[in-house]
Amino acid sequence: MSRQEVILSQNLQESLEQAIGKCPHDKLFVLADECTARLCLPLIREATCLKDAQYITIGATDTHKTLETLATVWKALSDQGATRHSLMLNVGGGMVTDLGGFAASTFKRGIAYINIPTTLLAMVDASVGGKTGINFNGLKNEIGVFAPAKSVLIDTNFLRTLDYQNLVSGYAEMLKHGLISTTEHWAELLNFDFNQVDYAALQTLVAKSVRIKEDIVEQDPLEHGIRKALNLGHTVGHAFESLALEEERPHLHGYAVAWGMVCELYLSHLKTGFPADKMRQTIQFIRETYGRFYFDCKQYDRLYQLMTHDKKNTSGIINFTLLGEVGDIRINQTATRKEIDEMLDFYREAMG
Repeated sequence: MSRQEVILSQNLQESLEQAIGKCPHDKLFVLADECTARLCLPLIREATCLKDAQYITIGATDTHKTLETLATVWKALSDQGATRHSLMLNVGGGMVTDLGGFAASTFKRGIAYINIPTTLLAMVDASVGGKTGINFNGLKNEIGVFAPAKSVLIDTNFLRTLDYQNLVSGYAEMLKHGLISTTEHWAELLNFDFNQVDYAALQTLVAKSVRIKEDIVEQDPLEHGIRKALNLGHTVGHAFESLALEEERPHLHGYAVAWGMVCELYLSHLKTGFPADKMRQTIQFIRETYGRFYFDCKQYDRLYQLMTHDKKNTSGIINFTLLGEVGDIRINQTATRKEIDEMLDFYREAMG
């Protein structure tokens, strides 16, 4: 898999001109959702390189990350004369970069695309690393391909357009990066103040997060080994997210990942010796920042069933990424049904 270029831009229009200049094309398409089209496209629409671009707009939020939306993008590309030599620019959060990347990588067996992530979640996670996909059959990211963008242009000025919920949603992935890297980085992430957001400090933290993910993806682009470190919190988190969608009470991805980390840090403490004090500190931060996801013991069977669909599983055995310590990554860990029920019990007690 080719390595994508990730640029932390200080001048987005200039970076965009350069990135598009590296991708010869006959037609240029810009994909955005309804919110991004209103809040973010005005920041780049006057760029000279976009003067002949054709725009495709889709519905916002993860509820539109579907086969139906994907088909509307394919149809728009086809109806507007896209060829194998066309270029697509995905401007938006993780839903747009995931779905747009999948649409581009499958239309006419693949056209080039560039990501401009506009949410914190997309900047530090979804747009970087070459994963694309859609939700299907009630399951998160069930259908997709590895297909890296030609470039990912990150401009943290977009973060000023985010509300609190979307800001902290992305921050959950950064906290995960802290847990799989160093104690120092983990500690500085726990000390960030969302009541008075320091955007300059946040930009520095974003750069660190992107470097952590890039380093892991470069070692293991197709997720055969160490890239599974990036799934900390996701086995349980995706189950929470899917259950919430089923029950028509959807939650942002980062919230589900944060709640999933509570569970998987407990499993880490139970099975691989993760320190209790660091587990408690992290859980306190998550409880104060993200609140809790409500479920009862009657939903344990469904949550377990959803975990069995996780893409890291082999032969129906649920695989977790756990930690022995901050930065001490233990991939391909398993747990019994009894341990998983105990983990869910712990979550409900610890989160209040």
